[in-house]
Amino acid sequence: MVKQERAIRTRTALVKAAAELFDLEGPASVSLAAISAKAGMSNGALHFHFPHKAALVDAVVIEAAARLKRITRPRELRTVQGLIDASHELVQGLGRDVVLRVGFRLSGRGERSEAAPDLWRDWQQWVEASLERADREGALMSESSPKELAVVVVAVGAGLQARGETDARWLERAVLTRFWALVLPRIVGASARHHFVPAGCAQGDAERQES
Repeated sequence: MVKQERAIRTRTALVKAAAELFDLEGPASVSLAAISAKAGMSNGALHFHFPHKAALVDAVVIEAAARLKRITRPRELRTVQGLIDASHELVQGLGRDVVLRVGFRLSGRGERSEAAPDLWRDWQQWVEASLERADREGALMSESSPKELAVVVVAVGAGLQARGETDARWLERAVLTRFWALVLPRIVGASARHHFVPAGCAQGDAERQES
């Protein structure tokens, strides 16, 4: 058990170190020796877990996929609000969580192998499934197409990620809040609109407590 825990800690440290260096320089410019040094591990320890750099690239994407799964967890909220909250959590994570950010970047640029997940595809499928569920629940206006709305939501997230690479202000909560404030009146009926918080439920609760 102790050996297994040590192996998990070593692997986790190597994945994080790889993500941090890939974030700064890109995978092509980073050596395995630099990754092991940053993680405080020997080259032998790195090669025990990852025989080559491609395996580390996939490991970063796979760990990012695990974090995306936590973001898309079931929530005790109306379906549309759950989508709003998850989108905020994703965009905030792209700014603050180096493993999530680099995993999405590697996935989006096709630098992962076919064995690793396509994170933007997985996100789009979850968004579309959420909107289809909201439609079945009668939460969407009749002219709203879940598939078309999903494309818009995913495109906005990808655009914020791309702009956030050079200007972190694009990943601030206020930017995505403005998007949802504009979109909600076009997808949910006026009678139900007061149920939804464009800034996300947690942020909305904080703002109400401060007022």
